[in-house]
Amino acid sequence: MGLNIFKIDPYLLPFKADLQLRTDAYLSKRTELVGNDSTLSDFANGYNYFGIHPTRTGWVYREWAPGADAMFFTGDFCDWDVNAYPMTRIENGVFEIKIKGKKTLKIGQKIQAIVYKNGEMLRRIPSYATRVVQDSVTYAFCAEIDNAIYDGFEWSDDTFTPTKTPLIYECHIGMAQEDGKVSTYSEFTQNILPRIKKLGYNTIQIMAIMEHPYYGSFGYQVSNFYAPSSRYGTAADLKKLINTAHKMGITVLLDVVHSHAVKNAGDGLNYFDGTEYQYFHEGAKGYHSAWDTKLFNYGKNEVLHFLLSNLKYWMEVFHFDGFRFDGVTSMLYHDHGLGSAFTDYSMYFSLNTDIEAITYLTLANELIHSINPNAITIAEDMSGMPLMCIPYSDGGIGFDYRLSMGIPDLWIKFIKEYKDEDWDMFKLWFELTSRRPKEKAIGYCESHDQALVGDKTIIFRLCDSDMYWNMSKDRQSLIIDRGIALHKMIRLITASLVGEGYLNFMGNEFGHPEWIDFPREGNGWSYHYCRRQWSLADNDLLKYEYLLNFDKAMLKLLKGERLLNKKALSQWIDQGDKVLLYTKKKNVFAFNFHPERSFENYFVPVEEEGYYSVILSSDDKNFGGFDRVDKEYRYKAEKTADNRLGFFCYLPSRTAIVFKKQK
Repeated sequence: MGLNIFKIDPYLLPFKADLQLRTDAYLSKRTELVGNDSTLSDFANGYNYFGIHPTRTGWVYREWAPGADAMFFTGDFCDWDVNAYPMTRIENGVFEIKIKGKKTLKIGQKIQAIVYKNGEMLRRIPSYATRVVQDSVTYAFCAEIDNAIYDGFEWSDDTFTPTKTPLIYECHIGMAQEDGKVSTYSEFTQNILPRIKKLGYNTIQIMAIMEHPYYGSFGYQVSNFYAPSSRYGTAADLKKLINTAHKMGITVLLDVVHSHAVKNAGDGLNYFDGTEYQYFHEGAKGYHSAWDTKLFNYGKNEVLHFLLSNLKYWMEVFHFDGFRFDGVTSMLYHDHGLGSAFTDYSMYFSLNTDIEAITYLTLANELIHSINPNAITIAEDMSGMPLMCIPYSDGGIGFDYRLSMGIPDLWIKFIKEYKDEDWDMFKLWFELTSRRPKEKAIGYCESHDQALVGDKTIIFRLCDSDMYWNMSKDRQSLIIDRGIALHKMIRLITASLVGEGYLNFMGNEFGHPEWIDFPREGNGWSYHYCRRQWSLADNDLLKYEYLLNFDKAMLKLLKGERLLNKKALSQWIDQGDKVLLYTKKKNVFAFNFHPERSFENYFVPVEEEGYYSVILSSDDKNFGGFDRVDKEYRYKAEKTADNRLGFFCYLPSRTAIVFKKQK
């Protein structure tokens, strides 16, 4: 453990022994797994050994099932004779079968593993299956012989390097089209990637890729960790999507779910070998009551092998550039962080903290960055665990970024609980700029979480039912005017202040109306709310276009001025005027959140003398504003009589303006 962490965060000093315990646990487990001469990448090759693979003379299938009394291999290749192909127990709880003849098995054939435990026959899907489908007759899930690893896909992304400043477009393949159906990888490649590129996002974070039996789980109840969801197409289709994104300069992240697994026994890992404890903890410790899912035992080497190999698999076979780790808070604490406010550091260093989970996450980050030093890892942790994004060499867990999960809650609270004139500018500044020292963050106003049925997106909280009637450009509505104005301001101040990266869920950039509701019995299995209505943004008669135009302009500004890598300095906060001003190098941000008052000759403090021009105004008519800002005028910054440096300008109500010093 490096002493540097106590320089980074002196509040950690009282917990030096706890931090040393974590470091020792990580180093001990690492040595236990790979010794002193091998690497984690050498260790994480489970997918090349387990599962079904072609050989020089035929096929081989291996499975780790230590609790099984016997295992057999079956499928339509043998008319589902469950006893025709017995497997041999070799060592360490591994079963194996070698099948002669390359033509004995064929791509596309359906297969299952048969496990016998205490005289009971259990049908199982191979744990390393790379394709899992639902049988159209019986509706049972089964694996298919697949060539995801050996398909010979011709990649052309050798020179691609992931971005260092991620502007993330969070997306879901199945609901990415306008038609009421489950959409495909190919449709996303053809229709959505060009849209993302045009918008200016440089990273996509894809949800619901790992196979999951229930579509409505949003992909967060995974059954088959090595299988890209067959709902959207083939493994080759997914590879083409990623390869195409790379050729467009777009980084591709996988929303990986290693925090829990679906509790299904037939199509998931639960009771695979007939025991509860193969992959998961036993009893209550292995069950997440809020999610109704199973919890991995991160203390077992075989489980670590499975999960670490899974990360390498997605990177090596599919060329993913990194991961957003879902549910990290649940992993970090034995009570999963449920009901905890995490008000002081002692809550992070207690018997409630799961050291085995922290060890796994540290190993995962080391592995990922050893495979690709430019890879990106993002932690979804709402607890604020210290050292989450500090390198493991310094005693940290090693993530590159943490999601700033408190920011969406902040905006919901402001919009829902306070009148516009009561918004607290000091609280806003504090919440948007406070973070763990030396840790990078991904800022966002809202993600898919805020778009789900039962919740509301920002635009819907602001405009509600008026969106149904007054989004036409030829209709006037004070409610819509307010909503559009605040939607733009909220996005700009969040993107420019909160982190070194930014995230948006697909469609929210143009104020996609309504919520997301997956097909289910309660809505008649309808896809109406499980799609994206791009036609609204593309219709130049509707006001959605204004929000889309602003989002593109905002991203262009963030990238062109490299604003996410610059520190913001607070220059002026006025609670009465509802004005917040700050600088980032040669750029000056002016926000007037007042619902009514516009200010003549408002003083804008700057760091350098010279002339400043407007480079972005949320009040542009092209953005649904009223063109009250003169974009041609040059503002001269100079010392005032009271020795302040700055310039005077007109600051309209509910408007954000960005100025830049001219050469």
